[in-house]
Parts: sequence; C-alpha cells; structure tokens
Amino acid sequence: MTESSGRVLWTMRILSAIALLAAGGIHLYLAFNGTGGILGVMFILNGIAGIVLAIGMVILRGRLLQLATVLGLLFLIATLGALLLALTVGLFGIHQSWDYPPVPPTVVIESIGIVILAITTALVMRMPVNQPAMRRGA
Repeated sequence: MTESSGRVLWTMRILSAIALLAAGGIHLYLAFNGTGGILGVMFILNGIAGIVLAIGMVILRGRLLQLATVLGLLFLIATLGALLLALTVGLFGIHQSWDYPPVPPTVVIESIGIVILAITTALVMRMPVNQPAMRRGA
C-alpha cells in the first residue's frame, strides 16, 4: 500500500467513525430525552452499537476491520431504513413525521454516513488482509 492510499484509507476510517458516532449519538439523545418503552431500549442499544462500531473503525486491522466496515455500513442502512419506514408506513406501531425536529438532520447524517461507509468498505475490501492498514504518522 502506498503512503497516499494509506492516508486516504485512514481519513475514510476516521470519517466513518465520526458518522457512526453521530448516528449512535442521535439515538442516545432521543432515548434519554423522551423516547421510552421498547423503542427507548432499542435506541440505547443502537447508540451503544454505533459507539462500538466507531471504536472498531479506528482500532481494528485485517479481517476484523473488514467485518467492522461491513457491519457499520449495514448498521447505517438499517437505522435509516427504520426511520424511513416510520415516516411512511409505520414501524412497531410508531408513525413519525418530517415535522419532528430531529428527523431531517438524522436523514442527512445517516445518508452521508452510508456513502462514507460504502467508500470505506470498498477501500478496506481491496486492502490485502496480511498487510496492516497504514497507521497515523507512519
């Protein structure tokens, strides 16, 4: 791996971690600010998953990094998909509205995150498994 491709990969991993933290943070914010019941519990689990995946994006190498990028991408697709279902046909009996203030920024953040994670996943999957990703400052 060349130095420039290593820097690109490292930058994409950091951006992916930020996107995952943002998505997880939104869910934790909603869980701790009025979303109760089973949905609140799912939001807490979603927030924890976003944090764990973000940490994995930064510290993992090799096949575990590949797994983390794929799981991160699927995580963001699933969270955005669940929100879109809640906005259209409803999800678990919950119908959401575009008028609810957290909805528009959540859609934007998760959509951008999906693009970032898709790029990161493609880069990581092309990386030889036996060659560790270039670390910061290397």
